[in-house]
Amino acid sequence: MIFIFGAYASGKRSVAETILQCDRASLSSRCVWDVQDLVSADTDPEALANELMRHEVVIATETGMGVVPVEEDVRRIREKQGELNRLLAKRADTVIRVFCGIPVVLKGTVPC
Repeated sequence: MIFIFGAYASGKRSVAETILQCDRASLSSRCVWDVQDLVSADTDPEALANELMRHEVVIATETGMGVVPVEEDVRRIREKQGELNRLLAKRADTVIRVFCGIPVVLKGTVPC
């Protein structure tokens, strides 16, 4: 599995299209994105990570940057989102961070 993460609107899906050599229309059959939105207060990050591992590419938006939320429940969800990203990065064959549209390989290699 390839795990791609980065800031909002940083070009993560475009990088996935390039890696998978597909267009936006066929991307959804090989990839899942915005996985941070699947996390709720009741989510088990371990179970969700196991479910997401069946996809060829998993894309997440970084949520750990910026101002820490005041509301305790929002902070807990954010912590679970971070835990999910950590689990996905640990289990992935390749980890790519996208910054300003530039993919930076942190782990593994990009398949050609």
